[in-house]
Amino acid sequence: MEEIEIPHYFICPISLQIMKDPVTAITGITYDRESIEHWLFTTKNTTCPVTKQPLPPSSDLTPNHTLRRLIQAWCTEHSSHGFDRIPTPKPPLDKAQILKLLKDLQGQPQLQLKSIKQLEILAAENERNRKYMIEAGVSKAIFSFISTCCFPRNQTDQGLEQALSILHYLVRINNSNSNSNNYISSSGSSEKNLIEDEQVMDSLTWVLSCNLENHITTHAILVLKSIIEKAPNPSDLSRLKPEFFKNMIGEVLRRSDKNVVTHQGLNAALQILLEACPVGRNRLMMVEYGAVFELVELEMRLTERKTTELVLGILFHLCSCADGRAQFLSHKASIAVVSRRILRVSPAVDDRAVMIFSMICRFSGTKQVLREMLEFGAVSRLNVLMQVECAAYLKERAREMLKAHSGEWKDSSCVGSSHYPKVI
Repeated sequence: MEEIEIPHYFICPISLQIMKDPVTAITGITYDRESIEHWLFTTKNTTCPVTKQPLPPSSDLTPNHTLRRLIQAWCTEHSSHGFDRIPTPKPPLDKAQILKLLKDLQGQPQLQLKSIKQLEILAAENERNRKYMIEAGVSKAIFSFISTCCFPRNQTDQGLEQALSILHYLVRINNSNSNSNNYISSSGSSEKNLIEDEQVMDSLTWVLSCNLENHITTHAILVLKSIIEKAPNPSDLSRLKPEFFKNMIGEVLRRSDKNVVTHQGLNAALQILLEACPVGRNRLMMVEYGAVFELVELEMRLTERKTTELVLGILFHLCSCADGRAQFLSHKASIAVVSRRILRVSPAVDDRAVMIFSMICRFSGTKQVLREMLEFGAVSRLNVLMQVECAAYLKERAREMLKAHSGEWKDSSCVGSSHYPKVI
């Protein structure tokens, strides 16, 4: 079949593909709308890709209808060569449409459901829609819908899934556009730090206990993760309630083997707990709801690097308190699980594992615990650290532990400098 040469002015300078929705920037260069919007809104570039002239993200993009019709006619003419006719793009979303949908969201339940479904479709379409939705105050309206309609009525089938899906889309773009975690009103002014809003936090906490499909629960967790990470002050995390940790541990971690959340959602939940750990009362609540035990159980089931790093990071914080160490040692596999991760996952895991054992040895180093460390390979791993390339401070911590408890471990074949240890 004869090869057809595509006119060069049909090709987007960014994607190098035939343009489906050509738009012209203020610099006079025409791009495919999807490509230039990704360039401006997602990758945060501020110059024209071709001319290198300043091109602010708020630049107007003018539809090039003439060029689009030429492309459509050319594709139709050459359809026998595999070129499909480019469909006429939908008109870009404007703020008036969004405000109309937000007004409907405050109406009767049937109208609310129709509105929220349409908002989800718009949010899923493209980055431009999501940007306009944030500017129009959709995030605030959706949080309000969940906390005043779904949560008080215990309704999980009247728009909750769509609402969380919308928030998931908007939080993702808002994270990349802003260093603060605020409602965005139609005027663009920040109104309220979300972690201070009890209704919002209580409603998202409630979602975790609703036994929903795993992708819905994951959306709720990802929204919570964004709220927690964007808290302006670390002290804001002291606002987290016992019910929050009860659901995060009991409904997410404890039931993670029952596919109640996706792997992405599980790691997000672990990240949330890790972010909350520096606050002492949060650590105590986590221990109270069995976080240490569940983390060890989780690490026994999963061996993915990122998950292990998060699990050991949380365990390190929880073992800094007496109740956390007691719960750690009450699990028969805890010492074995942590020791087997040393030198097998990542430097971050080595750091956390050694620090966990350091606290265990220092504050809870009974004869039984020291024997378990020897039996389950922890002592072998510490000795290996003394002989391989690793951070100097880890070698020093390992040396301190081996020296402090040499009386208990001296008869073991894995302790000493005259030979290499047998790693368990």
